[in-house]
Amino acid sequence: MTYEQVKSLKSEDFKRLCGVRPDTFNEMVKVVRSHSQPKQKTGRRGKLSLEDQLLMTLEYWREYRTYFHIGQSWGVNESTAYRIIRKIEDTLTYF
Repeated sequence: MTYEQVKSLKSEDFKRLCGVRPDTFNEMVKVVRSHSQPKQKTGRRGKLSLEDQLLMTLEYWREYRTYFHIGQSWGVNESTAYRIIRKIEDTLTYF
């Protein structure tokens, strides 16, 4: 489920799905967004939005599924899922 599909859920249902309330999720997005300022990058744009990357990380923390299974759910490679989750974890633990 992408963030666009999840953001319209009631607060209780959002928390049941992700483990955090929508206001906490929005604060987490602000922290990650402020830390990952747009850099001059070459190559293809990422497939997942920042909100989707955070949802992927919360899904990993909540369910402890393998990177392979999470990658399959989100339509990315296992190594990409690992890199995204590590990047979000490192950003959130830094702040």
